[in-house]
Order: sequence, then structure tokens, then C-alpha cells
Amino acid sequence: MSVEPPAHRHPRHAIVVASGGLDSTVLAYWLAACRAELTLLSFDYGQRHRIELDHAAGIAAVLGCPHEIVNLAELGRLLTGSALTDADVSVPDGHYTDESMRATVVPNRNAIMLDIAVAVAVARKADAVAFGAHAGDHAIYPDCRPEFVKRFALSARAANENLLAEDFEVLAPFLALSKTDIVRLGAALAVPFERTWSCYRGGTAHCGTCGTCTERREAFEHNDITDPTTYRAA
Repeated sequence: MSVEPPAHRHPRHAIVVASGGLDSTVLAYWLAACRAELTLLSFDYGQRHRIELDHAAGIAAVLGCPHEIVNLAELGRLLTGSALTDADVSVPDGHYTDESMRATVVPNRNAIMLDIAVAVAVARKADAVAFGAHAGDHAIYPDCRPEFVKRFALSARAANENLLAEDFEVLAPFLALSKTDIVRLGAALAVPFERTWSCYRGGTAHCGTCGTCTERREAFEHNDITDPTTYRAA
């Protein structure tokens, strides 16, 4: 069964918040298939899996679009209590529960990144910013919910009155899709999955056991698609 994000106006130029992971990479490929000009925008916020930035750069090179990295490492140093930015907090293994998923929350992360993306959109005269939040994120991550996207778009317009394109949009087209759906869509778009990075532990190969690795493995299995990822744990 094919999967398509909800229909909407295709942007002329989208600033894509790009982590180098499955969701943002499939999003970039989908927008490219819609013939949008792309700028990939990544963030170094002191995450332990900083290797994802190299993967985002590689995706941009394949797509032939600009890639920018914003240095927020000093901000990340202040965001203690998250497994992604705090060495004293362990990355949880296995299927996400509400409690284990909560350990990976970085306070206000998407809002911060999207605010910067909007500023870049103003500077580059882009008519959209886009990010890959999906249905599996809703329960714990407040800045991945439809209500957040709606209110953030209003805030962006209020903060940049007469600066944004008249038809400017904040795009989160995967909000109703699962990770399995996103992998299915990516396969249809010939996304080079082997170039993407999901593992929150970092290193040189996916650990295979953390929550994001578990979700990644199952998304391929549920689609009966060969997973090209090298995992340290079988």
C-alpha cells in the first residue's frame, strides 16, 4: 500500500530542518520530488550523536542542495537532564515507553530550531520551513504535535510581519504518518537509507538496541524492505 502525506501547496523554496535521520531525509526527498528548491539546515546542540550532522551533509550532497550547520553547542551544554545532551543520563534501550521516551526530550528543541529556520527563510526569501515530526512523536514531545505546528506558524508570522512570503507555511506533512509509513514512502522515492543516521548513542555504527534503532529496524521489517543499516548488536 502506498503512503502519501496530506496534499498541500508545494513550496518554491523550503528550509528543511535536517538531522540526517530517516524522517528529515525522506521529507527532503519528498520535497525535492515536488520540485521545491531546498536548503538543509542542521544543528549542533551538543548531542552525543553528533555524527548525524555528517550524514545530513552527505544527503545534501546527493540532493545537490546547500547545507548549513548552526552551532548551538553552548546552548546544549545548558540543557541538562536529557539523554541526548547530558552524559550523566543513559540512552534507554528497547521499545519506547512514555518514561523512556521522556529521557530523550531536549527542552524546546524543535521550537528553537524552527525559529532559526524561519529567520533563514526570511534571509533567503524561502516560502516554507519544514520538519519531519511524525505520529509516533506526539505522546511525549510537545513540539511535535499538530497544535504546536499551528501555533508556531502564527507566532512566526507575528514575529516577522511583512518579512515572510505572503504564502509562507510551516510544513510538517508527516504528522499523521508512522515510522513504518515514512520508510515505505522513502522506498518509493529511492531514498538512500544507508546514508541516514538514527542511533542516539552515536559512535561509528548504529547500536541496534536504543529506542531509535529499535524503531528503525521495525520500520524496515514491517515493510518487508531490506534494512541496509549496520548494527553493532544483532
